[in-house]
Amino acid sequence: MRRLPLLLALTCAIASAAAAERETRIADAALATAAKLREAALADDTGWKVTESLTTEVGPRMGGSEGDARAVAWAQAKFRELGFDKVWTEPVTFPKWVRRSERAEVLGAHSQPLYVTALGGSPGGTVEGEVVRFEGLEALQAAPEGSLKGKIAFVDFTMERKRDGADYRIGGGIRGRGPSEAIRKGAIGYVMRSAGTDSHRVPHTGMTRFADGLTPIPSAALSVPDAEQLSRLVALGPTRIRLSLDCGIDGEYTSYNVIGEITGRKKPDEVVLIGGHLDSWDLGTGAIDDAAGIGISMAAAKLVKPLKPARTIRVVAFANEEQGLHGGFAYAKKHAAEIERHVIAAESDFGAGRIYAFDSSAPDYAQNAIRRIAGVLAPLGIELQPGEGGPESDIGPFAAQGMAWASLNHDGTQYFDLHHTADDTLDKIDPKDLAQNVAAYAVFTYLAAEAQGDFGSAPKAEAPPAR
Repeated sequence: MRRLPLLLALTCAIASAAAAERETRIADAALATAAKLREAALADDTGWKVTESLTTEVGPRMGGSEGDARAVAWAQAKFRELGFDKVWTEPVTFPKWVRRSERAEVLGAHSQPLYVTALGGSPGGTVEGEVVRFEGLEALQAAPEGSLKGKIAFVDFTMERKRDGADYRIGGGIRGRGPSEAIRKGAIGYVMRSAGTDSHRVPHTGMTRFADGLTPIPSAALSVPDAEQLSRLVALGPTRIRLSLDCGIDGEYTSYNVIGEITGRKKPDEVVLIGGHLDSWDLGTGAIDDAAGIGISMAAAKLVKPLKPARTIRVVAFANEEQGLHGGFAYAKKHAAEIERHVIAAESDFGAGRIYAFDSSAPDYAQNAIRRIAGVLAPLGIELQPGEGGPESDIGPFAAQGMAWASLNHDGTQYFDLHHTADDTLDKIDPKDLAQNVAAYAVFTYLAAEAQGDFGSAPKAEAPPAR
């Protein structure tokens, strides 16, 4: 009977040894190099120059537009200019949605214009009808069947300003699902208070989707002051508006994910992936969403290159994120057999506010390496906050298949003042904040590339989420 405790102890010792053998480690020398890299990045202006170049030389670059094509050419040229070892493109095909004009107005005794913008995916058309106001999506869902026949639904949810942007889950949900709910209740049109936190007369666009089997209706977002004005008018009594949109799907278009690589010195077949999305909406110049992400990732990789990282650094400028993560899904599909080669990924797609938190999906055996990375990030004002992050937009589809991810969480307190509006322009970015972002990404990228061991990338049995 004494053999059982001995056998158990031996088994535990073997398991412990195996765990220790698998533990992902980062050498002290790499940490010291990363600290110097961090300080160099804070004094470097590459991120700003790249962001300035994209927003100035290309400007708006909505998926399928002439600006989209110029952005693809720009990205290839910029990767080469920055000294990347390999540059290539991968095709991404999607429905081409176009915006031509948009207008709304109050009719009758209180007639006046309303500032609106069509939601991406909306059909064109002109509708007139009485407005029915709802405080949120649940209230619209609770409306009786047929109660909106011949009327225009108006959802008036107010987003709160939060550092992590948590209310966008609600505001974005209203934009994405609200029109379909309105159709089910009989509505002929749909307007919503913009998914934003500003008080400017500048509406926020963004994508909506219509459920299968429903006939789409003209759908638009009101600027916040106009939504408040319409709410006051509705409170006075029955209010009619006219909504006129000239927009819609115009066939298919093929754009490209643009990819740049710095070849690893020891493990060239293993990849640390960073990036952002190359497209933007058409109203502004897409500075915070997401020229900043492109500038941050390109600059971080450029700064890491002279250090000759052990693994390959891959920067992806994803195509048409705004209208349905098209570039992210295309990348995940094309590289599905290479999940384990993608050691870890991080994407910058939440503006250029200072990064304040770091998190990852790394398993227990890699947590010590994560803590060591966090230690080098700490002087930048970044805290390790387990369970507070997630994969950003375009890496989400691949992460759902099993790729390990890291999140470097930006302060989004002001982000939804500008998001998807004409005010998303370069002057809204603080160069010092952008440099802090670049420093954080450079540290993470270099140390992930130098780590001895992996961060848990492995194929999952379940299918990735639908678009």
